[in-house]
Amino acid sequence: MKFQNFIFIALLIFSSCINSEKKQKSTTNLNSKDILQYESSEIKAQMLRSWNAYKTYAWGKDVLLPLSKSGFNWYEHSLGISPIDAYSTLSVMGLKEEAKEIENYALKMNWDKDVYVQVFEVNIRILGGLLAIYDITKNPDVLSKAIDFGDRLLPAFNSPTGIPYHSVNLKTGKTSGNHGKGSGNIVNTAQAATYLFEFGILSYYSQNPKYYQAAKKATMAVFKRKSNIGFPGDLINVESGEWTNNWSYLQAGMDSYYEYLFKSNLLFPDPEIEKVWEYSIAKINQYYSDDYNGRQFYACVNMETGEIVKQSMSLYDAFFSAIQALHGDIENAENIMATWDWLWDKYGLLPTRYLYCEDKIEYGNSELNPEIIESAYYLHQITGKEKYLKMIQKYWSDIKSCCMNEIAFHAVSDVRTMKEKDYIATYFCAETLKYFYLASVNKDVFNFNEYVFNTEAHPFLKNNFKKENVKTYLGIK
Repeated sequence: MKFQNFIFIALLIFSSCINSEKKQKSTTNLNSKDILQYESSEIKAQMLRSWNAYKTYAWGKDVLLPLSKSGFNWYEHSLGISPIDAYSTLSVMGLKEEAKEIENYALKMNWDKDVYVQVFEVNIRILGGLLAIYDITKNPDVLSKAIDFGDRLLPAFNSPTGIPYHSVNLKTGKTSGNHGKGSGNIVNTAQAATYLFEFGILSYYSQNPKYYQAAKKATMAVFKRKSNIGFPGDLINVESGEWTNNWSYLQAGMDSYYEYLFKSNLLFPDPEIEKVWEYSIAKINQYYSDDYNGRQFYACVNMETGEIVKQSMSLYDAFFSAIQALHGDIENAENIMATWDWLWDKYGLLPTRYLYCEDKIEYGNSELNPEIIESAYYLHQITGKEKYLKMIQKYWSDIKSCCMNEIAFHAVSDVRTMKEKDYIATYFCAETLKYFYLASVNKDVFNFNEYVFNTEAHPFLKNNFKKENVKTYLGIK
C-alpha cells in the first residue's frame, strides 16, 4: 500500500511539474496584448493628442507649456526641438502624415542663427533627430541638413583638450562656457563626452571621419584623466583638463558618458572604446554598487578613494538597468530594476533625487522621465519575463492618473503632492511615449533586436551600418 501511494504521489508530482512547465512556457510566450491592460492604440492616440496640442498651442516654439496652452523657446530663436525630437516616435507609430510634416519642417530650418546653444543638448535632440529622419527616409536633403548642423557644432571641440566647450554659436562658431554668458569653461562629464553615437552615425553617412574622431578625442580625453582607481570626476575644465569636483556616479551629469561607451561600440565596433567600456563597467560594479537594507543601489563615490560620499539615486540613473541587460549582466540589471520599481511604488512617480540612506526625497519634481520605462522595456525584451510588462502597465496607469490634462500631459513639482507643473519635456514624446508604445507591440511592428537607441530614444537600424565600411568611414584603426 505504501508503495502504491508512493507511485501515486510521484505521478501527481510529475504531472504537476509538466503542467507547471507548460504554464510557464505559455506565460513566457504571451503576447504583450495579453498581459498589458492598455493597447498600442491607446498610446498612439495619446501621442497624437499631445502632438496636436503642440501644433495648436506651441507650433514654431521649442517646448509646449500644456497648462497655460502656450510655448517657449530654449534660446532667442526656435530650433524646432520638439518637432525634430518627436519625429521618430511618430514614425514608429505609423503616423506617416505627421512624420512627413516634420521632415518637411526640418528641411526648412535655417541653422545660420546668431545664438549660443548647449552642445550636449542639441547633439542628442537635433542632430540625433535629424539623423533618425535620414536613417528612416534616406532623404539626401535631410542628410545635408544634419551635416550642416554637425559642422556648426564642431568648433566647440577646438579646445586645448579636445573636450567641447559648453556652448557654441551656430552662426559664428564662437564658443562660451554658459549659454553665451560668462567665461566659465567647466562642463560635466556627460557634456564632455556624449558624442560618439551621433557623430559616429554622421561620419558613417557622410563618409567623413572628422565627426567621430572629434567625439572620440573628447571621450579619450576624459578617460585618460581618470583617477588612480579608474574614475572620472563629474566636472572638468575644458581648457586645463583639471577636474573641478571629485565625485563620480551614474546620475545626470555622468550617465550618458557611460551609456555611449557601450552603445557606440555596439553600433561601431572600436577596440579602444571597447576597452574603455570594459574597464569602466568593472569599476562601476566594484565601487558604485551599494547594498543597503537588502536592496541594491548605485552610490556617489569619491573618484580618488572610492569612498561613498552620498547615498542617493536620481531618476536618470534608472537607464543603467537597460545597459546592464544589453551587456549581459542580467543579475545586476534585475536587482537594480527592483529597487527602482520599489521607489516608484512609494510615490507613484519617481522623484528627481532620493536619499536612500535617509529615506528622504531631496528633489521631488518629476518631468515624466523615460528611464525607468526604458529599462523595464529592455528587460522584458531580453529576459521575456512578464513582470516587466506589468511594471510598465503600472507606470502608465499612474502617469495617466496624475499627469493627464485637458490637452496633453504635464510635469509635477513634487511627487508627494502631485502638484501640477506647467511644463512637458521634449523627451516625453521622444522617449516616454515611445517606450510605452514599443512595449505593447510585437516584433512584426518593431523588432527590438534590430535597433540601437541613442540616449534620446531615436532608433537606428543596425543593418544600415555595414561592418566592412565602419572602419573607413569613421577612421577606426
